[in-house]
Amino acid sequence: MTKEVKVLGTGCANCQTTLQLVEQVASDQGADIDLQKVEDIGDIMSYGVMSTPGVVVDGEVVHAGGVPDRKKVSEWLAG
Repeated sequence: MTKEVKVLGTGCANCQTTLQLVEQVASDQGADIDLQKVEDIGDIMSYGVMSTPGVVVDGEVVHAGGVPDRKKVSEWLAG
């Protein structure tokens, strides 16, 4: 089943790094994901995320503020 993953952020370096990290881990694991970049501040706020980057997996905010570590990303995509 495809996981819907959204990286929330206005395009800062950490947001780009997070996006690339999610892509890399998904590729390494062979995970089927629908990866979206959300840059609209209104959309980001609608998730209640105040510090970016934020990560949303299947509608649930799993991370906010700073680049997540690879192990965490791996758990989200496996779980």
